[in-house]
Amino acid sequence: MQTYGRDILEIADELTTAYVDVFTAPPFAHRDPRETAAAFRKRLAADAGRDGFQAWVERSADGRIAGFVTGWTTPAPFRTDRSYGSVLDRLGAEQVEELLIGAFEVDELGVLQHARGSGLARRLLEAATREHPRAWLLAWNQNHDAIAFYRHVGWREPEVRGPEHDIVVFVTL
Repeated sequence: MQTYGRDILEIADELTTAYVDVFTAPPFAHRDPRETAAAFRKRLAADAGRDGFQAWVERSADGRIAGFVTGWTTPAPFRTDRSYGSVLDRLGAEQVEELLIGAFEVDELGVLQHARGSGLARRLLEAATREHPRAWLLAWNQNHDAIAFYRHVGWREPEVRGPEHDIVVFVTL
């Protein structure tokens, strides 16, 4: 497994292809591959510049990307763009401050079809959280396999204090 920082942009094309393979397959088959690729590349370029950005990539024996995880330490003040507003709404300011600020935020986790069932997702999460005593991530509420996986590996859902959204927040302590 290789660790990256801002140098992740050196493999941006390859990582984008892997991202699209994961996030346009079921349950995300409704997503347009070109739009998904463009949006990911734009986010990756911005995210790689965040303080504390890290990424881990594992390759198959044939050299193809088998899986990846990206993330960073969540800064204060807590953002309200992207899905952050829904997180704040769902958990409330007190839990966000207690559980998320200063924690490692797992932004993207993907395992390609050819590597599923190998324990790779668990290894990627372990790599991303090894040096971070607290971590958190989001899952789309329709991604039932991912939700079951996070629960299985010991991540927990904080108390919901606000309205339901299409996201599920998971934390590990």
